[in-house]
Amino acid sequence: MRIWPVASGVAWRTLKNVFTNPSILFPSLAFPLFFFTAFAGGLSQVARVPGFDFEPGYTSFQFCFVLVQSAAFGGVFTGFGIARDFESGFARRLLLAAPNRTGIVLGYALSAIVRWAFTATVLTVVALIAGLNVFGGPFDVFGLYLLALLVNVCGLLWACGVAMRLRTMQAGPLMQMPVFLTLFFAPVYVPLGLLTGWIEALATVNPITYVLEAVRSMLAGDEAHVALAFGLVLGMMVLFAAWSVRGLRKAEAAG
Repeated sequence: MRIWPVASGVAWRTLKNVFTNPSILFPSLAFPLFFFTAFAGGLSQVARVPGFDFEPGYTSFQFCFVLVQSAAFGGVFTGFGIARDFESGFARRLLLAAPNRTGIVLGYALSAIVRWAFTATVLTVVALIAGLNVFGGPFDVFGLYLLALLVNVCGLLWACGVAMRLRTMQAGPLMQMPVFLTLFFAPVYVPLGLLTGWIEALATVNPITYVLEAVRSMLAGDEAHVALAFGLVLGMMVLFAAWSVRGLRKAEAAG
């Protein structure tokens, strides 16, 4: 198939740029580590709030959020690379040379997955050193990382669609801000049941809320909202895949 040589070539070039350029690799690694340190350490007394009953502890509670956050932003950071490729002229040359242009999107998606896998590994090691408790079994652990990986793909597809439409690094805030707001209007610091007022109303209709609830429940070994979370994320993947492919068509038309 013609799609695989294109995808593997794009993925290899993108990953080579990431892992040989500290200015690209370091932000995507430092960002989740900073939030994990700030939230798990600085807000640890939140675990004493009446009604906070997450058995693995507050460090584990925040690890789940930072894992999902790192996945989403790992996809967005790869979207920055797509915009950078358009500004440098490489992406336009690639569009002209690629026999199957859908492979371009697939290649960027593969690079986003590998890039996030590296970040998730470092984050997990740091969390284990900091006192991460895992009460779920191997199937639960696999499920929570798989769910986070699907969020990573969603982030990439969203950012890819934006980057291919605007084809400039100035599109960075448009890629990042909706993802940032969606994440932080979820139950970040306390469980959903402890939220009140307008933030509770927003969190209740926020799909990322149920992703976090599912990831946290799997870590605790007490699954909740898992099927719903996977269904929501897979639905978002379908929508964002269409968004990114339409963006690719617009980039092709723009030359």
